[in-house]
Order: sequence, then C-alpha cells, then structure tokens
Amino acid sequence: MKRLFRRCGHAPGALGPEDQAAVDQFRALLAALRDPEPWTPGQCQDLAVRVGPFVERAHPRPGDDHGPDIIAVALQHPGGSYTPYGERYRKLGWLRCETDKILGAWKPAYEPLTHAAAGLDFPDDVGMDLAHYALYIEARKRDDSLDGFTLLRLGPYTQTRHAQQDYDRLTAALDGRETTLVPGHRVSARYAPFDVSDHQLFADPYEADAVALLDAAVARVNA
Repeated sequence: MKRLFRRCGHAPGALGPEDQAAVDQFRALLAALRDPEPWTPGQCQDLAVRVGPFVERAHPRPGDDHGPDIIAVALQHPGGSYTPYGERYRKLGWLRCETDKILGAWKPAYEPLTHAAAGLDFPDDVGMDLAHYALYIEARKRDDSLDGFTLLRLGPYTQTRHAQQDYDRLTAALDGRETTLVPGHRVSARYAPFDVSDHQLFADPYEADAVALLDAAVARVNA
C-alpha cells in the first residue's frame, strides 16, 4: 500500500484526496450497516431495503400497509426519482415490501451497494409483488361449474383501505340479490391484485361510485 502511494507521488502513509474520499465513503458505509437509522411507519422518509444481495433506495407510500409486516414502496435510483439507470431502465411501480427487508432510513452511504453502482438495472424479479389492487365482480353459473364471466373490474386502487371500503359496500349491495341480478348466475365480489396488462378493461373507482358502476354493468348485461 505504501509503495502504491509512493508511486503516486504521496509521502509514505499519506492519502491523496481521492483515496481519502474512498476511505471516508467506506467508513460511512460500515457505520450505516452497523448502526442503521430506525424508520418510522407512516412517514415519507426514503428507506434502505434489501433486494437480493443489493441494497436499494425505496420511497414508501404512507397509509398503504398490511399491518406491521408489509408496506408499499417504489424502488428508486439512489440519485433520485428521475435518474435513469440506463437504456433498460423501467419504473416498477408500487411494490409490496416485507418490513423485515428494511434496513432503516436511506442514507447516501448505502449507494455503493445498489444495482446502479454496479452498473445494473433492476432484475426482472425483485422479490416483491405489485402493490396495486382491484375488485372483480363476477357472475358464475349456479350449477357448481366454473362457467361464467366477469361483470365488472374496478381498479387500480392505490390503497388497500379504499379497495376494502368498496368491497364492503359492494358485498352489502349484493346481499340477498346475488342470485337475482343475472339470471342463472350468482354474482360475487373478489379482491385481487391489479392486472396492469388489462388496464383498459377496468373502471376507475375514483371517478365514479362503485355501487353505481355495478348497477350500470348489470343493466347492460340484462338489456
């Protein structure tokens, strides 16, 4: 090590500015890993989360949680929301992140551990499911077969509580009417992930009342 610095024109044992910066960065990284800053659920502070062997910057979506075990996050470039990774860079959208993957609050010291620092884009599988939600109102034949059709698709819901509220309202609206709305069928509501590839098939639940959309869908089918 001393011979290397001597060849670079430094006195034995002395570090140049670039070498000192690298040492300081490494020390900051060790300190961040050894003593991560705690994160507080419900706050907007960016988080450091594990994605395979890497550590990534993630922005949480306050209010969208599944209890203490899962929150919704959007993975970001360590340089910020609008910094591209490269030609293959793509936005992954909101993801369901298990809280045991969270190291703590994000610090710039974690940057050397990111995909971006390794010159990589996010992998196809980051180990997190999509955090968009949908309601499917389905009409199934009453002969115990699986035949039927989807009467209405509602989504995407950006918060689980909104989907739950509409699910409860739709279930209440269907109570006692499940077998009379569509002749020969039983109508029920189902809660499931939002299928982005079929987004054109969904009605926006934030632009109209869910029960009114159900009534309109039933009227179209029975017209």
